[in-house]
Formats: sequence, C-alpha cells, structure tokens
Amino acid sequence: MANYIVQPQTTAHGPKIGEPLFKQISSFQSEMFTVTEFVSLNDIHPTYRILKPWWDVFMEYLSVVMFMLALVSMTMQITKDQLACLPIMEESEENNAKRGMQQVAAAMDTKNLLERAVDNFQAQYDDNQREGEKYSNQPQASGINTNFDLQQYVFINQMCYYHILPWYSKFFPYLILINTVVLMGTGNFWFKFPKTSSKIEHFVSILGRCFESPWTTKAVSETACEESEKNKQKLSGTASAQQNASLGGPGEGTSSILTSPMLESVVVSADKPIAEAPTASMPILDKKDGEQAKALFEKVRKFRAHVEDDDFIYRFYAAQTIFKTATFISMLSCTSSFLVKINFTHICETNVTVLIGYRKFLCTHNMAFMFDKMLICYIALMIMYGMVCFYSLFWVFRGPLKEYSFEKVREESSFSDIPDVKNDFAFLLHMVDQYDQLYAKRFALFLSEVSESKLREISLNQEWNFEKAKKCVTRNAQDQQELHLKNLFGLPNVVFDLTDLEVLKLEKIPEVRFTTNVSQMTGLRELHLYECPAKVEQTGFAFLRDHLNSLHISFTDVAEIPTWVFFLRNLRQLTIIGNLSSDINRMVGLESMRDLRHLKTLCLKCNLPKLPTNITDVSQHLVKLMVHNDGIKLFGLNALKKMTNLRDLELHSCELEKIPHAIFSLLNLQELDLKSNNIRTIEEIVSLQHLKSLTCLKLWHNKITVIPSSISQGKSLEALHLSHNKLQSLPPALFKLPKLQYLDLAYNLIQVLPPEVGLLLNMLHLDITYNKLETLPNNLFKCTKMRVLCLGHNDLMELSEAVGELVHLNHLELKGNSLEKLPAQLGNCRRLRRSEFQVEDHLYMTLPVEVRESISRDSKMDSTSVL
Repeated sequence: MANYIVQPQTTAHGPKIGEPLFKQISSFQSEMFTVTEFVSLNDIHPTYRILKPWWDVFMEYLSVVMFMLALVSMTMQITKDQLACLPIMEESEENNAKRGMQQVAAAMDTKNLLERAVDNFQAQYDDNQREGEKYSNQPQASGINTNFDLQQYVFINQMCYYHILPWYSKFFPYLILINTVVLMGTGNFWFKFPKTSSKIEHFVSILGRCFESPWTTKAVSETACEESEKNKQKLSGTASAQQNASLGGPGEGTSSILTSPMLESVVVSADKPIAEAPTASMPILDKKDGEQAKALFEKVRKFRAHVEDDDFIYRFYAAQTIFKTATFISMLSCTSSFLVKINFTHICETNVTVLIGYRKFLCTHNMAFMFDKMLICYIALMIMYGMVCFYSLFWVFRGPLKEYSFEKVREESSFSDIPDVKNDFAFLLHMVDQYDQLYAKRFALFLSEVSESKLREISLNQEWNFEKAKKCVTRNAQDQQELHLKNLFGLPNVVFDLTDLEVLKLEKIPEVRFTTNVSQMTGLRELHLYECPAKVEQTGFAFLRDHLNSLHISFTDVAEIPTWVFFLRNLRQLTIIGNLSSDINRMVGLESMRDLRHLKTLCLKCNLPKLPTNITDVSQHLVKLMVHNDGIKLFGLNALKKMTNLRDLELHSCELEKIPHAIFSLLNLQELDLKSNNIRTIEEIVSLQHLKSLTCLKLWHNKITVIPSSISQGKSLEALHLSHNKLQSLPPALFKLPKLQYLDLAYNLIQVLPPEVGLLLNMLHLDITYNKLETLPNNLFKCTKMRVLCLGHNDLMELSEAVGELVHLNHLELKGNSLEKLPAQLGNCRRLRRSEFQVEDHLYMTLPVEVRESISRDSKMDSTSVL
C-alpha cells in the first residue's frame, strides 16, 4: 500500500498534544520552579513601600505581567512547538523522470537488464491486480503519493526545525523572560545594594518609630490647641478693637513694658500663650514614652549627620533609573524588529536527497500565530514600561531633589525652627512624600530643637518635685540660701516655688527659660549662668529687672550671652566670663550698658584686645572694675580716666609692661591689683603721690627686679604685695611708709633685710618666705604690733632672742631653714598657738618644757572655748 501524509502524534520536545494545557503548565512549573519562588527574588521588606513611588509600583506590576507572559509562552513552546514539512513535488517528479531515463538508457545497453525489468514489472502488475481486487470495496485515499513513511516525516520535521527556523522563533519566550528578569532585578536594586540598603533600613526604621511615637501625637495635639487658642485670641482681639473704636480709643492704663527697640527683639512677648499642664483633652506622656522620644531625637540627629553630607543614594537611584531607561530602549528596539520576522511558512532545503528522495520542503510553524500575538502584547507592555521610565527619569532630574524644605510644616506648626535638609536626607524625604506627606510632617518634629526642648522640659518637670528641689538648697559662706543645678536639660518649674531662695546657680543647662512664675521668687538677689543660654518672658523680665542685684555669666560662645542682661536697671554687680573678639560692642551689646544705672562692680574675664570704649557709659557710678585677660595684651586703657569714682581696679594677665599712666588719674582709687603681667620696672610709681586714697598696691607675679626709692610717695599705702618677682634687695625708702601694715615679699631673691624694717611700727603682717635670708636684723623685733611673721624656706642659722618682744604674735613660720635650736623667749609670745607655729618637730622639742606646755595649753584652751 502507498504511504500518505500522516500527522505525527508526538513532538520532539515533550508530552502528547492531547494532554490538557493546565496539566502541562503544572508539570513544567514542578520541574523548574514556582512563580512564587521567582517573584520572591524581587520581593523587598514590606516597610520599604513608603520609599516606592507610584511609578516603581506600576513598573513592578508590568514586570510581573511580562513575566507571566514569558512563562505561558515557554509552556506553549515546550508542549506544542514544532514544524510540519511536505516535499515540493515539482522538483521531485523531474528528478524521478531523469532517474527513469537513466535507468532505461542503462537497460537498453544490455538485453538481460531489459528482460529482467519486464519480468519484474509483470510480476508487480499481477500483484497489484490481485491487491486491487481484494480492496475494491474500500474508499481510496486522495492526494499525492510521496512514498514517505512516519519516520521520514519525523526526521525531516526535526531537521528543518533546527536548521531553517529563525532563532527568535525558537527562543522568543526565553528572550522575554531574560528581559523581564533584568527589569525586575534592577527595579529596586537600591534596596538591596549594601551601601544604600543600610541607610535606607535605618531611615525607614526611624521614620516608622517617629510616626507612631506618643510624643508625635502629643506635639500635634498641642499644635492644634495652640492654633485654636490663636484663633480665639484673634477673635477676642478683633472684638476688643471694635469695642475700643466704639468708645473712641484704646483703654486706659495699657502700656508696654518694652522701653527699648533692642529689648523688643530679645524678650519674649508675654502675650504668647505659655504651655500649660496637660489636660484631659491632651495625651499624657509617661516617663517610658519620654525616654523613647529622647532616644529618637538622638537617633535622628546622628542619622542626619551620617546621611546629609553625601548624595550617594540620590546618585545611585538616578543611575538605576537611567539604566532601566537604557535597557528598555535597547530591548524595545531589538524585540520590535522580530515582529515582522515571525512567519507561518518556511522553505527548507536539505542535502539528504539520497535518504529522502526530495531536496526542498515546504514547512509550517504551528506557534507562529500565537508568538506573533504574544510579541505584540509584550511590545505594548514594554512601551507602557518605557513611558513610566521616562516619567521617573524626568522626575529625578526636573527639580532640586537634594534640597528639602519644611516651610509649610513650619507655617502649620508651632515649631518654627525645623531646619531644611539636603543631599540624601532630602532625597529620602522626597521619596516619602510620594507615598504620604504626613510621614515627613511628623518626622519633622524630631528635627526641631524647640520640640526636643519641650520634651525635655516635660520629662524634667516629671522628675523634679518640690521635695527634691528643697533638699538641694544649701547655705553658702554668706549664710544665704543657695541652689546649684548642673547638667540638666532645662530649668524645672518647681524652682520657681522656692520663694526664699537668694542665690541661684545654673551650670551647663542648654535651655533656661524664666517664665512669669519667676516673680514668685521674691528672695532672689543673685543669679549665676554658667554656659546657660537663657530666655525670659516679658513679665519675668520685669521682675528680674527690679529685684536682681548680682549676675554672673560664663559662656563658650558669644551667642550664649543673653542680651536682656544689659537692661537690668537695678543690677549692682555684673560678671562676664568667656572669650570675646575685637568686635565686642556689636556682639555682646555693650553699647546698651547705659541702662545699667546702678551698676557698681563690673568683672570681665575675657580675651579682650582692648578695653571697650562704651564701658564709659557706666564710668560715673562704677566702683570696682576687674579685667582678667588671660595673657592677651590689653590696649585702650585711656578709657579709665573717665571712671572718676573707681575705687578698686584689677588688671590681671593683661601683658602690661609698666603701670599705665591712666591709673594715676583715678583720684578715688583705693586698691590697685596688677597681678600676672609683664612688669619689669615701676619707675612710674612716683605718681603715687596723686593717689592719696590708695591703701593697697598689688604688684605680685611680675618680673620686677628693683624697687625705686620713689615708693615712699605712697604715704597712704597700708598693704603692699610684691611676691613672685625677682627682687634681690630692698631700698630703705620702702620702710618709710608710715601706714604700711601688710608687706608680702615671698618668692623673691632677697638676701638681706635692711635694718630700716624697724621703722614699720604699724606692721602687722610680714611674709618673706622662699628667699635667701641668712640673718635677721634685731630692728625687726621692734615691730611689736606684729601678728604674722613668715620666715620659712630661707637660710637662717639662728633666731634672735628678741623675738620674745613680739608679744602679739599669733602666727610664726620657720620651716625650711638651718636653725639648730629655738630661743626660750618664744614663751613670751602668749598668743602663739601650736597649730600656728610651723616648725620642724625636732626644733620644737628644743624649747623648754614649760614653753611647750604653755603653747600646747593655749591650744587646748582655745579648742575648749570653741567647743
């Protein structure tokens, strides 16, 4: 029987065609991997969704659809993809005719071959006749007889499939699968890259905690309450204005406490509502929530410092967007060219004519139609993906994403100090805004120093009660009630309840606010602010202005000096400690010192290049001026001439090389202290004759080598300090000061004490320790009023018996000499105590027993009287 074209039942790639499609898909998925397992490759932490804008989400869904399309295409290709080929008959008949003619020609050559062919033909004919008679009753098949069997069809179909079918028709599903994997892999790669994912994870964690923090809820609630309060005040203000207008003018007795434009800029208005205690309508913040909120403030501060200085995340996301756009363009241009090349029919030419009998075949690709439609769908999805890519690229580069402003948040809330951010911090907030702007608004509360101060104030007031504050109150040397608070977050409100407190010392407290309640501290007279920037409300300022007498300010930054201190009109003493530049007048506001009408004492422990000229505003009533300059040379001392009422002047560490002439214009000066300067000569001391009121002169810790004879001009001197100099000798004129009672010559190089020392009949205190004295003049013991005599650490060999004439002596220092014994006449010094008698024990034992008992008995009597 002849062979006809038969449809094969199996393919070269997989199961039977009759098997249901969903079973084939399930079989394929079980053999490789599930869709869920593959999608997990693109999965990210659920909380990262706040950093995924709508275009990233949309591109993810498009990627998933393209992935499913690739899976369906692969499944259909594996189960159904094949070629069905038939030989082209025109070419086959011609070849057969040629082959027949060749055979006839060959048969004609030999008679035997011809006869054999005739016999064979006759036999075949007889067989056909018999076979035809057998199947005469059955229908005959129509078509062209190709003389192919099933194996030949399978062979030629497979050969043509692998040789003439284009690669894009065979690998189209794999191509779109690879493209989809690339797009899905690069879609949110910035969430997985180590250098960006660490910062993103930290940011998302902090952002979520800030959003859910009880402090956020409380701050938002308070802001809403303040807004409603402001609206009420506006309404009441409008009503009162209308009422005043109807009455013809403003109400009587209304006046502002602000009397200076500068004061208006530094004093908080009293009309501004003060935060009250939490009510039932406001959420209450417990201690645990407060500690968590404090930790969040610290985390936000450190994260901002870590991220804001760099723009790596922004650049990485921009590069990722550019890469996705470039990938889309290349994929689309490559894939779209295949659309017109996927054909249903193909011509297959083979070189297996000897086996098959035909050289050219016509083949049909059964999946060409489906692949063509799927490719159209894939290109449509790619175009949509590309449009979203172009939009995201436009968004990335259209605006300043490295700058983020909280201007609207500042306008809507009471925290006007929320700073703008930049670089990666700003970019992350821009991304969050694409999800929900409420996140950034709540996060902004933890960037505000005012918000942090309020939180600390609440926590501080919860921690401090009246009993705790009362226990911290002590009595100082002046028997005043004193409270010293250090390293707190703020000033507890309970301090204002200490009505009897007289001295308040605040040290290293970053936020100090004197509210209206400070008026309850009626006993407060002295205030110390050590590195404490302080703010005061208008009513509180009025109280401090009228009651505060002494103010001490220490600072590390000029901005920490409260400007309002220069308007305390009843201030008697002002101390400023810190580092000031040459433009001190502008930075500190000393030009407004004219309002300090009652200032008597001014102490400036600063690095001043020159004495401020505006200090003359208080020169008429200033009594004491102290300038400690920490080794910086001080100029501009001519301003001292206007301080006619000055009685006490201290110029420490000002690098003075001589006594300034301006000092001798201070006719009322009583005490002059020039400690720790660079004074080598004091020839100007002749002008002491003009300072008739000068009683104390301190030239210690200098480099003076000679005391001129003109020292005798200081007729009114009662105390002279010359210790820590380089004196080798003393002039006789030094001992002609009739009123001199206190003479300090310690730490010099003096070898001889002149006998004229006996002229100081009013001498009460003489200190000449740490010199090079070998002997003492007997005239020294004529100063019978002497109470303190310090001779320690010299080279004395003996102590004269005349020491017994110092009957009023109550302090004697002899340590560090070369004495061998002590005179028994020390027993005449009835006021000398053992505790005030500084001498080596072995020397003390050289005294007679009765003398030692007298000194010891006196000590016991004194201790008993004390008890």
